[in-house]
Amino acid sequence: MISKLLRAIIMGPPGSGKGTISARIVKDFGLVHISSGDLLRNQIHDQTDLGILAKGYIDDGQLVPDDLITKLVISELRKLGAKRDSWLLDGFPRTVEQAKHLEHDEPVDVVINLRVPFETIIDRIKGRWTHPKSGRIYHTVFNPPKVPGIDDVTGEPLIQREDDKEGTVRMRLEHYRRLTHPVLQFYRNKGMVEEFTGTESNEIWPKVHDFLATLKQPLQYTHY
Repeated sequence: MISKLLRAIIMGPPGSGKGTISARIVKDFGLVHISSGDLLRNQIHDQTDLGILAKGYIDDGQLVPDDLITKLVISELRKLGAKRDSWLLDGFPRTVEQAKHLEHDEPVDVVINLRVPFETIIDRIKGRWTHPKSGRIYHTVFNPPKVPGIDDVTGEPLIQREDDKEGTVRMRLEHYRRLTHPVLQFYRNKGMVEEFTGTESNEIWPKVHDFLATLKQPLQYTHY
């Protein structure tokens, strides 16, 4: 366990292994994992006032406003009680404005940034093929079907989901780059970003683990 309380943000492009590494951080270091996407989906499902308001923006094809997402996340952090200073934020902040609000209300200690080459992610994702009825997933390199394009169990055709097609993956990665660059720069200017580079989660995780395991004193950072 970390010998100090820690408020952390984890960032990484789609396909970087962020979910896997987040789960390992939670398991090994006892932080509470808070995903802004999960929070928002839960609010919409439960039809809370905030959820109804957010759904209205989504249904209109608009982004949920910064102040709404910020209010949701900060409200959740304040509910943590004894764990209020031991959390891992995922999916937030997405804008500099959100980062400023977070720094004002619930200051962060460190930003864990996962750096995986985009071409590696593209090659990994574009090889996925799925059996639509069962959800079985194959990969042309890592887990190929016995017969190309055919499910091993049923003999039915496999499909490639739209999200797994190369063009879609590239578009999502570029969107991520544009969205997160200003936020990362905001935290880099404060000296709060720790970079972890690799091609897969099993390569990156030991570096993240060693970094967290060596934390002894509160990290130094500058409030905005």
